[in-house]
Amino acid sequence: MTTPVVRERREVNEQRLPGAWGLGLRRGALEIRQFFRQRDQVVFTFAFPVVFLFLFASIFRDDVEGAGITASQLYVPAMMAAGIMSTSFQALGVSIAIEREEKVLRRLRGTPMPPTAYFLGKIWLVLFTGLLETVILLLIGTTFYGVALPSDAGRWFDLAWIFVLGITACALLGIAISSVPKSANSASSVVVLPFLVLQFISGVYIAIGTIPDWMLTVGALFPLKWMCQGLRGVFLPESAQVLEQAGSWELGRVALVLAAWCVGGLVLCLLTFRWKDRREE
Repeated sequence: MTTPVVRERREVNEQRLPGAWGLGLRRGALEIRQFFRQRDQVVFTFAFPVVFLFLFASIFRDDVEGAGITASQLYVPAMMAAGIMSTSFQALGVSIAIEREEKVLRRLRGTPMPPTAYFLGKIWLVLFTGLLETVILLLIGTTFYGVALPSDAGRWFDLAWIFVLGITACALLGIAISSVPKSANSASSVVVLPFLVLQFISGVYIAIGTIPDWMLTVGALFPLKWMCQGLRGVFLPESAQVLEQAGSWELGRVALVLAAWCVGGLVLCLLTFRWKDRREE
């Protein structure tokens, strides 16, 4: 029989336990510290889009006919979108698959920590790294390639919601695809290949006008194409709209597609996420 004193102590202890949100913040801080302790991962994550921006912007630097911009300026928002997807979709897809095989997820599942706190920690990590990646690319774009910062509050607001919706959708897709690899060794191949293909058919490396229509249709099914288009609408002049497939930025459609992927990505996570390796089930 539980005495009133025991019940009171139990209630006090329960009140002292942090909730899922507080644990998620702590988990996020831990994830960020662990990320920056792996120097090779840090260098690769932040250097990859920067190096590709430098290469493409150096090779293709002529004026884009009828658009009022240079090819270098066209690459900056596209690489920003790719950087956001790299720090969310690719990073989570690989890291969670590795944690699953190393039984980190199983051990965490056996602790009192609510599952929500684990995922919140991952979201804080990708928000931090994605924002840092975006700032780095934006600094390079404005310093070396003549990209202008948004001139009014409306464009800054557009940048904010494109970033939040884009990184959320890509992070959820990364969590979902982490269940596909059969082992940690195959995780990189399973995750990087579709990401690489999407970069070619979504207007990151190749201008929209030179991509076959059927490839553009496939690319339009995924978030990266819409992130590229939305960020071009933020950083490029109105004259550059002629380069888009529809002849406009379509920011309303960008918002709808990215929001739909946030919902769809969440559903995929709920249906596919596994705490244990397939061989243990």
